[in-house]
Amino acid sequence: MKTFSAKPSDIEKKWVLIDAEGLVVGRLAAFIAARLRGKHKPTFTPHMDDGDNVIVINADKVVFTGRKRNDKTYYWHTRYPGGIKERKAHQILDGRFPERVLEKAVERMLPRGPLGRQQLKNLRIYSGAEHPHEAQQPEQLDVASLNPKNTKRY
Repeated sequence: MKTFSAKPSDIEKKWVLIDAEGLVVGRLAAFIAARLRGKHKPTFTPHMDDGDNVIVINADKVVFTGRKRNDKTYYWHTRYPGGIKERKAHQILDGRFPERVLEKAVERMLPRGPLGRQQLKNLRIYSGAEHPHEAQQPEQLDVASLNPKNTKRY
């Protein structure tokens, strides 16, 4: 028995639509990262991009568990001395680009390097309910029904 290794001609990409309203950020990001890598397929090959194209809508309505919405801090550096900057999660979610919270969570779960960057290009995140990919006829995925922990319980 030989190990199967996918060739570019063997790869078949699907389009998947996920409604992120009320879903927990970390669990959703882990699910999306696995889909982008292709780990849900029996033909998974670590060095090939055989994951699906993922469309996420309502990214501004994702939730954090516990006190993460107020306590979680995102840092970046301006590359100037003393240029460390920070922003809290609630500031980003209430700001101009709320989809960046989910985008950063997924990006940090993918491998670093050329393959990870290529796989991240297959992710499209929209803060509203509209998306311009109707022509691809994406398959709707209900992540909330997969596990009760995927949604926040009050």
